Amino acid sequence: MRPLSLRERAECESKIMLKRTIIFINGDLPNLDAARKIIRDGDFIIAADGGTRHVLALGLIPSVVIGDLDSLDAANRRYLEKNRVEIFAYPKDKDETDLALALAYAVDAGYEQILLVGALGGRLDQTLGNLSLLTDPTFEGLDVRIDDGVEEAFFARRQAKIHGRIGEIISLLPWGGDVQILRTEGLRWSLQNEKLYAHKTRGISNEMIAENAEIQIESGFLLVIHARSS
Repeated sequence: MRPLSLRERAECESKIMLKRTIIFINGDLPNLDAARKIIRDGDFIIAADGGTRHVLALGLIPSVVIGDLDSLDAANRRYLEKNRVEIFAYPKDKDETDLALALAYAVDAGYEQILLVGALGGRLDQTLGNLSLLTDPTFEGLDVRIDDGVEEAFFARRQAKIHGRIGEIISLLPWGGDVQILRTEGLRWSLQNEKLYAHKTRGISNEMIAENAEIQIESGFLLVIHARSS
């Protein structure tokens, strides 16, 4: 039996629908229409505090709202209560961010695929903190990624698979140390048994030459950023 091509593997994997939740965070959401396209029927919608504004702007109602509620305005809270949305309120003096609390809820609920929307932009400390949360060993074996319909970002230890359009930009950033790449497939500037150094920028701005790309990793922790075309 011949091995499956990248396209065939991607098509097979797309048919396996994981139990999925989307967490909306109170960061920037640059394109509502692009964000709307990544939402599926049946997604469980979590709003992390002020992320409620993005959910409502998309014409949706969150399944639950989690956080200290310091970014949730009074009108939106009344709307949530009117629609009997479950709200988990935490004290403002807490050790976790609202996103950390929402992620813990999603993992405890058994979601295998977790999408974070509105996790980028705004405050740099919050953006870096949101990225750092994705490195938690708790998420080993889960599909946890940031995606606002314009850009997606996720971490990989062994391999990474990206589906997109020819010409879209893929950046590979070593996180916390160097990354040894075994091979890449579907990218214009291929890597074969090469090291990406944490203090260099060689992995930035690669380009998809096929609708599916794959990166095989021997060692290290790799941040993959996919910038979609409009």
